[in-house]
Amino acid sequence: MSARLPLVLRQLGRLQPPGPPRRLRELCLASSGGGGGCGGGEGLLGQRRLRDTQAGSSRGPGSRAPPARDSIVRDVIQNSKEVLSLLQGKNPAFKPVLAIIQAGDDNLMQEVNQNLAEEAGLNIAHICLPADSSEDEIIDEILKINEDTRIHGLALQISETSFSNKILNALKPEKDVDGVTDVNLGKLVRGDAHECFVSPVARAVIELLEKSGVNLDGKKILVIGAHGSLEATLQCLFQRKGSMTMSSQWKTPQLQSKLHEADIVILGSPKPEEIPLSWIQPGTTVFNCSHDFLSGKLGCSSPGIHGTGPIAEDVSLLAAALRIQNMVSSRRRWFCEQQYRRWRLHCLKLQPLSPVPSDIEISRAQTPKAVDILAKEIGLLADEIEIYGKSKAKVRLSLLERLKDQADGKYVLVAGITPTPLGEGKSTVTIGLVQALTAHLNINSFACLRQPSQGPTFGVKGGAAGGGYAQVIPMEEFNLHLTGDIHAITAANNLLAAAIDTRILHENTQTDKALYNRLVASVNGVREFSKIQLARLKKLGINKTDPSALTEEEMRKFARLDIDPSTITWQRVMDTNDRFLRKITIGQGNTEKGFSRQAQFDIAVASEVMAVLALTDSLTDMKERLGRMVVASDRNGQPVTTGDLGVTGALTVLMKDAIKPNLMQTLEGTPVFVHAGPFANIAHGNSSVLADKIALKLVGEEGYVG
Repeated sequence: MSARLPLVLRQLGRLQPPGPPRRLRELCLASSGGGGGCGGGEGLLGQRRLRDTQAGSSRGPGSRAPPARDSIVRDVIQNSKEVLSLLQGKNPAFKPVLAIIQAGDDNLMQEVNQNLAEEAGLNIAHICLPADSSEDEIIDEILKINEDTRIHGLALQISETSFSNKILNALKPEKDVDGVTDVNLGKLVRGDAHECFVSPVARAVIELLEKSGVNLDGKKILVIGAHGSLEATLQCLFQRKGSMTMSSQWKTPQLQSKLHEADIVILGSPKPEEIPLSWIQPGTTVFNCSHDFLSGKLGCSSPGIHGTGPIAEDVSLLAAALRIQNMVSSRRRWFCEQQYRRWRLHCLKLQPLSPVPSDIEISRAQTPKAVDILAKEIGLLADEIEIYGKSKAKVRLSLLERLKDQADGKYVLVAGITPTPLGEGKSTVTIGLVQALTAHLNINSFACLRQPSQGPTFGVKGGAAGGGYAQVIPMEEFNLHLTGDIHAITAANNLLAAAIDTRILHENTQTDKALYNRLVASVNGVREFSKIQLARLKKLGINKTDPSALTEEEMRKFARLDIDPSTITWQRVMDTNDRFLRKITIGQGNTEKGFSRQAQFDIAVASEVMAVLALTDSLTDMKERLGRMVVASDRNGQPVTTGDLGVTGALTVLMKDAIKPNLMQTLEGTPVFVHAGPFANIAHGNSSVLADKIALKLVGEEGYVG
């Protein structure tokens, strides 16, 4: 074990100077300068510990020794360290991060958390806000962390007056390592402690008592001045140990009699000065769990209780260690959930009719489940999907990074070779196959289909959602715009087509120098090449980076693509089968100065942008593929690419959302990816490689993708 943890334990274990023995609570300053802050050399959490000398004098015959708190903390941290090491051995990139939002200057607790986390191998991110931060400012930070996939746990270190239901329930329950949200408390009360976070402060009290050898069965526990999550958690945990738990506030009329009866007293808030120590029976164990005490603002001297009871140990250090253990335990559960498992899929029931209705009647008779529920069932995280309405969602590519160490499932290729006017049935067979595997054999399986073009959809063939009782639903959503991918392809394709003709026009109407100055313009007095222009210079063999250093010949070579209009292969597209646009003349406006040529419109899915989308495996790869597309030849017969035109980045921006596969479902509620759709007679005719790769990870090594 490193030297850091013993150092923390020494700091937190310093003895408290003797104090007046006549009150239940005596405060000691948390800084040597006498202020209430967190600085200073002697104002450490160790000042909260009861003096061992006083503790010794307070123990009578038969009393137990104080629990070895330092040993408990070491065990907790060591256990957390071993679990993390085991998980990182299986996945070296596994690095959990705990965020702590701190409002104020509690530097001591910040250092304690940092040291314990480093000892366990956990990363800590401290977000420090001003002490007077408003509720909305704190919630804004919470919401940012909720959506940050790099952060896996969140704790709040703010003043007690700042805790409100609105703040507490802004936390994502799965990141709430302090167990303060209603969801985590509800699971605890219901008995699902293994599925939720439990308050580390409450757990620390239980741990210290049990490690002291105290049998909690039948003990009378009095919780004073506590409220909210701490009170509820303490009551729940003690009751499950067989203890009789009472809660009270400081102003309760019967407080004295309750204190006389209690075996263990837990303080949830600072004690008013008028409450005398004599109300507490000798031998009673006292725990101070007030917020200011635990946060490092206050210390505590000996309560001056003389009797035979155990010593009231400081719980703050153990609570900090248990918070880290909560974090590690949740990451272990998450890690295990990423391993292969059969989906707990709620399948939709079919009610086949005879005679079989039309496809659209069958589709409309089935109510699809919400797509976010489907996503959760197949192992997608909330921040890995972008929901479009109730039945469609895009899946982010970050999933591939999360599951990169997961074994792929098995791949089933459903293919056809003889096209027919109404289709061959590839989609219907694929959907029927995955419905049989998942809905009836309980085997993870995923269908990956092409997105249909509106050309065939509104033609003789019709939609491509399958048929009969093997369909993707809702049929209308599937067959029409879906999430707009084909519209993005249309925009990208036509932007490139416009760039080609515009470049020809400018080259025909401007001098070499004017054209060069337009391409490499001065911005705020600075003139420099862009990255894509540097790539073109490299392609031309010009090894210069200063725009003013090029010779006239080099400027001409750089600025002029010299495209031969008769060799242009790049056509404009639209996703409508309009036969009267198959041959057109462009450039007939006066502003085009007579530079007209014959061109045509193709169907959108025939664009090479669609072919690129179907084959790409990342955003970077897509950008490179788009940049290599050949659109024409120059007058010397050399190919001209998208990169030469300098529009690669613009095309990529237009396609940045289209690259994400679309999640839908079959009639029986099994998952389907609908993504890309190049025609098989002019291109490769497959659904996207990315959809296949993501599906293969989601089904696991025993699953199937069709």
